Amino acid sequence: MPQLFLNERSCETTAEPERVNRAMTELVRAVVAVARVDRPGTVLAAREPVNALRLAKDHPIAKWVGSPGAKELWQRLLLMQTKYPHEDAYPDGETFSDIAYSHEGTPVTGLGAAHLMGGAGVSLPLEPHWNADRITLEREELLDGEDSGSALSEVDVPHIATRVHVDTHLPWIREETQAALRDELSGIRTGAELWERCPDLFPHLCFLPHVEAQVRELRPYWVHPVRKRFAELDRSVQLWDAVAELDGPQWASAVTPEHSARKRDHCKFTDLDGTEQYFDTHLRFTPGVGRLHFRFLRDTRRVHIAHIGRKLGS
Repeated sequence: MPQLFLNERSCETTAEPERVNRAMTELVRAVVAVARVDRPGTVLAAREPVNALRLAKDHPIAKWVGSPGAKELWQRLLLMQTKYPHEDAYPDGETFSDIAYSHEGTPVTGLGAAHLMGGAGVSLPLEPHWNADRITLEREELLDGEDSGSALSEVDVPHIATRVHVDTHLPWIREETQAALRDELSGIRTGAELWERCPDLFPHLCFLPHVEAQVRELRPYWVHPVRKRFAELDRSVQLWDAVAELDGPQWASAVTPEHSARKRDHCKFTDLDGTEQYFDTHLRFTPGVGRLHFRFLRDTRRVHIAHIGRKLGS
């Protein structure tokens, strides 16, 4: 199961003590329900240690722990894997300092971390907009190089505040759990092994000739992250409804274009048909941060990949 990230903004409201306690009880029951599906893989990341959390203004977590029926849930929460602050869940050396997330104009570190790490946000259901199984965020990424400014986009993150939301996400939770198990059992340890499996595993992906060497020579810690990105791209194309989704597939991870200067200087490649094309659309994989540049061909329903590795031009 992807990691769960506590939405700190849901703990900054003012509410009656009994209502806060009921909301916390419901949230912890939801987290425990997730852990039942994937006990070893469930991790809760928060901005501070769980025993120091404030659930609302003037409401430390100790007030909930002392409420009726909370003791057993509190003990289960303490037994879970936890991390703090949210950024401690990032890969070593990665800060994502050039990316910021907000919700209705307010920064949301926890929900942003959930999107970056492919996890789920969790919130106290004290306000109506946190009682939802998906949350839409505004994402801002600083542009590199000559062009100033930033790229703005909207992204959705899976979200849990009640056990009903867990039920909604159960197919995804189980799929992620099984995918992790398959990755562990697959035996793929090198880029060379990954390359040999690409035609069978990812039929919707095509690679420019020089990409073979990039995959074969992947550093060990990049093999599984790249494989995951391949799987996400392939599945997004497989699920694409060309009639309903006119803008193209719904990519499973954050996909952004390069700004004009970098596009012009670094992103032109000779595609498989011999024509010069821009491959400025890219996504990231960690740790590193690695970049994967591609273009999507609607007519053939294929993703053509032109670069896997460090940022172009670096």
